Amino acid sequence: MPKHPPAEVFGFPITNQTKDARRYREHRLCPFNNRVPNCTKDKANDPLGVCSIYDGDDVTITCPIRFREGWLIAEHAASFFFPRGAKWTSLTEVRINDKHGRSAGNIDVVLVAYDEHGQVIDFGSLEVQAVYISGNVRRPFAEFMKKGSAANFDWTQEKNYPRPDYLSSSRKRLAPQLIFKGGILKEWKKKQAVAIDSGFYATLPPLKHVKPAEADIAWLIYDVDLNTRRKVYELKMRQTIYTEFKVALERITTAEAGPVEGFVQHLQEKLDEKLEGVSPDAPTISDIPLM
Repeated sequence: MPKHPPAEVFGFPITNQTKDARRYREHRLCPFNNRVPNCTKDKANDPLGVCSIYDGDDVTITCPIRFREGWLIAEHAASFFFPRGAKWTSLTEVRINDKHGRSAGNIDVVLVAYDEHGQVIDFGSLEVQAVYISGNVRRPFAEFMKKGSAANFDWTQEKNYPRPDYLSSSRKRLAPQLIFKGGILKEWKKKQAVAIDSGFYATLPPLKHVKPAEADIAWLIYDVDLNTRRKVYELKMRQTIYTEFKVALERITTAEAGPVEGFVQHLQEKLDEKLEGVSPDAPTISDIPLM
């Protein structure tokens, strides 16, 4: 198990000391089709160039731009949205409004199919969900950038060791996106795709699968695999899961209830603590004479 949190920094494994890796770190470059050549994560002038972190021996993607490698996600989403042979292109960060003109947020990628005259004939939404991090990842990132090498980089004894926070990723980010933006797209009868990594998908409640022709959403599930020859991680499709919109949304946003007895016991303990902290001889406000 690695002793340091970052798996990739500015697109390269932190064990990679090739000329390309050093160049990308020196100039804070992003190899994954960011809107500009440089990494802009967190702060444009001081980017947090961590693309992925270790989760045990596995690697979890923590930057949404990381999913843009080779634009595989666009290709895979387009195969769900459009018939074979359709002309299409991608538009990034497209705002979507509700019926009152209020913004429901930006869609990460909108794939647009067009005819021979360049007129839009169809579109679909592609959301990309990287994993939130609990703990502090900037400190080990800064330490690695200062050292420039993974040799003797042991962060296991440091406070706030960063780890994937799958629960926050689904409840605070993915679910609201599906509710607001996804609800509008469903009303428009437009297909949606969600790109996530397999570690994140494994933490979601089981979703009912349907045939592609019956689906509203395609879950595009990826991992990064180490190419030992090139000394880089490569984005690989693991599987595509097809679901209906409402059924999937209900499963993700509904917490599974445990036995009520456990909660009652917790209430009893809290009540006991409160009652034990009150002296039976302590005066109440009605016992205190008015001046």
